Amino acid sequence: MRTAVLTSLFLTLALAACAPAPQTGHAPAGHPEARLYEADRDAMADVDAALGRAAERNTRVLLVMGANWCHDSRGLAGWLNTPRFARMIHARYELVYVDVGRPQEGEGRNIDIARRFGMAEITGTPTVLILSPDGALLNAATAPAWRNAASRSEDDVFGYFAEFEPEG
Repeated sequence: MRTAVLTSLFLTLALAACAPAPQTGHAPAGHPEARLYEADRDAMADVDAALGRAAERNTRVLLVMGANWCHDSRGLAGWLNTPRFARMIHARYELVYVDVGRPQEGEGRNIDIARRFGMAEITGTPTVLILSPDGALLNAATAPAWRNAASRSEDDVFGYFAEFEPEG
């Protein structure tokens, strides 16, 4: 009897582990997500290369500072990688994803990049910096306002990035 109960308990736990996770309500149904934040990249070199390409192409740099643990960071990256966004992003920006770890818990990384462009700290993820080719921060007031990216509508997100015209 005891063996049957333990076997039943084990099977129940095993099946529960394989079941899909319940919806948390963070992102609307059908909202794309992507895990594009790589902790082992040389983020400063990536930013420098993007600034160089932006100067050559007369575009902006879209610097998304987030983390794969953060559903809002994944949500924003998901939108930016859809075909609609990819066309606009390619025409207007050099896109760079920078992993910032968990700055809210004192475990941040690449915070020096934010400071380089005038942001004293990262208070939430993602933080989105829009830079001119010479490194001027163009959206200082709204850069930290993306902590709800996963719950924003596609049109809201698209409209924000479409407002910033390329250089020239």
